[in-house]
Amino acid sequence: MAVLLREAIGGSLRRARTLRRRTLRDVSRAARVSLGYLSEVERGRKEPSSELLASICEALDIALPDLLAEVIDDMARDSGLEVAGAGRRDTLVPIGQRHADLRLAPVRSGLAAPATPTAPVASVSAAA
Repeated sequence: MAVLLREAIGGSLRRARTLRRRTLRDVSRAARVSLGYLSEVERGRKEPSSELLASICEALDIALPDLLAEVIDDMARDSGLEVAGAGRRDTLVPIGQRHADLRLAPVRSGLAAPATPTAPVASVSAAA
């Protein structure tokens, strides 16, 4: 049977907490969540909202993307899949200069160089 996302998130949170030798009570106070609810999240019984997950990660002093990357790796390993680039973090660089183009694109294998800001192209007048 496949591992549920809430179970994988809970397991990763519990590992992070125990590695830091923090108690449920300590983390629940720092994250401003009830001890019982945090326990339910760690056991995979409750699925935390993104705000709550961010608060718990902050209380544990871990980055949310790092937690989610660990969850992905754990779920893939448990299902027998190999995740492309598992254990490797891609570098993100801006791919555009206009506000609408301010998305982030992964740089894979060093093939793309980080974008550098460029000045807008001015029109050339014929009266020079």
